[in-house]
Amino acid sequence: MAVPTVTASLDAATYAPGDQMLLTVAYADTDTQPLTVTITVTDARGNHSTPVIVPIVVDPLAVTVHDDSGRAWTRVSDTGAVVVFRAVA
Repeated sequence: MAVPTVTASLDAATYAPGDQMLLTVAYADTDTQPLTVTITVTDARGNHSTPVIVPIVVDPLAVTVHDDSGRAWTRVSDTGAVVVFRAVA
């Protein structure tokens, strides 16, 4: 099993109280595998539905942020490879 990788950066080197802070986190896991599940429903007479295709990820990563000042970090966006959080300094 590979270890997940992560890099993080803030949008500024210093902040004044009340400034918005944006934290960008890039993450990956080489063990995470995409999978497509196809579902068809069939009744007792043999009639069946149109197949429904659902993409899923096995073993997805969860990214959370906590700091030692107790700030609330809000998730702004997440592409599955890059997540952006926002907090107030």
